[in-house]
Amino acid sequence: MFMRIAASTYLNSAPLVYSFTQGFLRKRYDFIGDEAPSRCAEMLRAGDCEIALIPVIELQRIPGLRIVPEIAVASKKRVRSVLIASRRPLEEVRRLRLDPASRTSQTLVKILFLRRYGFLPECAERAFGPLVEVRNLFDDADAALVIGDPAMRLEASARGLDLKIYDLAEEWRAMTGLPFVFAVWAAREDVCDKAPGLPSLVDDLIAAKREGVDHIEQIATQYTSELELPRSELLDYLSQNVNYDLDDENLLGMGAYIDLAHECGLIAQKLPMLFL
Repeated sequence: MFMRIAASTYLNSAPLVYSFTQGFLRKRYDFIGDEAPSRCAEMLRAGDCEIALIPVIELQRIPGLRIVPEIAVASKKRVRSVLIASRRPLEEVRRLRLDPASRTSQTLVKILFLRRYGFLPECAERAFGPLVEVRNLFDDADAALVIGDPAMRLEASARGLDLKIYDLAEEWRAMTGLPFVFAVWAAREDVCDKAPGLPSLVDDLIAAKREGVDHIEQIATQYTSELELPRSELLDYLSQNVNYDLDDENLLGMGAYIDLAHECGLIAQKLPMLFL
């Protein structure tokens, strides 16, 4: 029986999953793809997979997880795919629509409002379809959190419109001086205790990252028609906006995020971050 591995199929995750769908690991693992990172976390929680690429906040909500070292979906400065689109400056926002696809981004938005502006707008979840249009983005809200591929389409379509676009990695950097980590590979502890081949699993995932990063030109080409964006923009995104390392600076950013989430009362307690 192959180990089941779940991850988002958004472009930002594509280099990390390339090996499992097209590369050297495609026949060694059972890959489960889903657009929403939050659903990958739910699969891991429910035991429907053994390892998943999950939003970082889920490490604090799902007990008994181990983090795979050296790999992340992060951004050093500007990410372009996690955005607030607003009809007014953030300090004037009173109602905020939240994309349920990533609870890490939801929590980041709440930290941003509480720490930078001193208040939290009224928040309501509503899922976005793959084609986010400005005309149905807000309903009765002043602003909306959009993540993943829909955010990239929105950024492109919003140019020239009377919208303010806030990049959450840039906002986090301005507030803390640190990069932001959106997602990591995590495995269930009970699986770790039973699986004899964990060193090879970690090696496979690190090798998969390298193979995927080496194929970002091919990945950009594959996503061009799906996202209806120029290949050059997608290549810039994969090479400049998203960072795939869990290095010391990114670990500091991840730790600061968990600390602030706890200080703001957005998580009940801080669980220790344990690594494979």
